[in-house]
Amino acid sequence: MSKYVFAVDLGGTTVKMGLFDVDGNVLEKWEIVTRKENGGEKILPDIAESILAKMQEKSIAKDDVLGIGIGVPGPVDSKGTIYKAANLGWGVFNVSETLGKLTSLPVKTGNDANVAALGEMWKGGGQGYNSIVAVTLGTGVGGGVIIEGKLVAGSTGAGGEIGHIHVEDNETISCGCGNCGCLEQYTSATGITRLANERLAQDNKPSVLRDGEVSAKTVFDAVKAGDELAIEVAEIFGMYLGKGLAAVGAVVNPEAFVIGGGVSKAGEVLFDYIEKNYMKYSFHGTRNVKFRLATLGNDAGIYGAAKLIVG
Repeated sequence: MSKYVFAVDLGGTTVKMGLFDVDGNVLEKWEIVTRKENGGEKILPDIAESILAKMQEKSIAKDDVLGIGIGVPGPVDSKGTIYKAANLGWGVFNVSETLGKLTSLPVKTGNDANVAALGEMWKGGGQGYNSIVAVTLGTGVGGGVIIEGKLVAGSTGAGGEIGHIHVEDNETISCGCGNCGCLEQYTSATGITRLANERLAQDNKPSVLRDGEVSAKTVFDAVKAGDELAIEVAEIFGMYLGKGLAAVGAVVNPEAFVIGGGVSKAGEVLFDYIEKNYMKYSFHGTRNVKFRLATLGNDAGIYGAAKLIVG
């Protein structure tokens, strides 16, 4: 009899869900809305209802389900306790126990960025490596650390929060976390846009960026077209990210950095600016590292959630 795994990637707007076999083949994907009202009290019951309905639809018995893996946007410890998820309205409670009671199935929970990293190592850009750091350059900057195949989550699940490495002493604007000078403020999609707007305001140097929307995408499109001002912005981006990843490399010494998130759609041109700065700032013993693009896109979370269960 076939065995199945359910995978859940819980986001602030939608919940991505998947049904997998034990070899990591996705058999079906679907989404439900994340209902955040009343402190997010409906989120886990909605997930449970959707999984149980899928089991009924597919005539899958509970004995044939190895478990449910779930990635959630907040720090999670090894027992499945989340330490607040502000954008869901959640406080501190055990996600694994709660969803387990609702479904009568085993549940394993991880931080969403860590879980996405696990997915990329298993079936994405990190295949072939056993120790990787996944870097998600999106609205913010997330990270997931995997050493010898194991997620490094830390004592309260905050391991891998590389977006909040301090890289700039002279910053006066606060990061979303409340500190100033975080890596996220310069290398996220919003950070790149900010760097570009600040550079555009400095003088009247010609640039295609003056003619339309300024975004991370338009900046790197302009870089590819040889726009000098955009290249200056990319150099600043690369300096900060290279410096930040050099700090990560000195702590965990990965085989590869796997770069994902919306900014990664710019492609390998990113590495032209990241790698040279990584080499400049890194400890010599950590320089034999590869840079790879993530390949699973928005599915990384469900692949990683499935991997939580199949091990």
